[in-house]
Amino acid sequence: MNARDIDDCWNRIGVRGDASCPKLARYVHCRNCPVHEAAAARVLDRVEGRTSIVASTNADKSNADNEAISCLVFRIGGEWLGLPTAFCAQVAQLRPVHSLPHRRNRAVLGVVNVRGRLIVCVSLARLFGIETNEGAAKNVSLDARELGRLIVMQCGNGEHEAPVAFPVDAVDGVHRFTPAQLQPVPATLAQRLSSHAHAVAAFKAATAGLLDADRLIDSLNRSLT
Repeated sequence: MNARDIDDCWNRIGVRGDASCPKLARYVHCRNCPVHEAAAARVLDRVEGRTSIVASTNADKSNADNEAISCLVFRIGGEWLGLPTAFCAQVAQLRPVHSLPHRRNRAVLGVVNVRGRLIVCVSLARLFGIETNEGAAKNVSLDARELGRLIVMQCGNGEHEAPVAFPVDAVDGVHRFTPAQLQPVPATLAQRLSSHAHAVAAFKAATAGLLDADRLIDSLNRSLT
């Protein structure tokens, strides 16, 4: 499937365009519209195909490749982040978030229904203090990797450790970073984000902060208490 096969009306007459679409009166935002949902469904298979989280072993791999870190790379606001694939359970479409009463932590958005299961949904943007601006993506051409997604993170195998979901602005796919590519976390990285990253690596025209899953899980657990 090619991006040209889809009419990205949301970029022309929707909230990312001139907002002249008559359907906005009913759906308020393009992501609530069946047209946008259908387009997202068509490209979702392409993303999921690139971001398969099934672990595999190849005895012919070199030692350097065996030492590489496999991460699912995604974008929140202007920050590229990488989460170890061992902790990634699923990449899903964005879906409505149902708020939870009596939750004081701003990072907790509510719960989402993923394949019939209610999962707590959190905001890493709020947790890390990342500024997000929907308008910044206005001129981005349609691409499976540039559609918002919901990442379901596996927080452990213990009896009381359930998965947690969080929305992201884009999912680029699974990438492997060798030890030679890893660099120390710079002091210029936002403090709350740097405290959750163990390294950074060059990615595209920027850098990706590689998250320490254990630190992230600890912060998520504390935000849920």
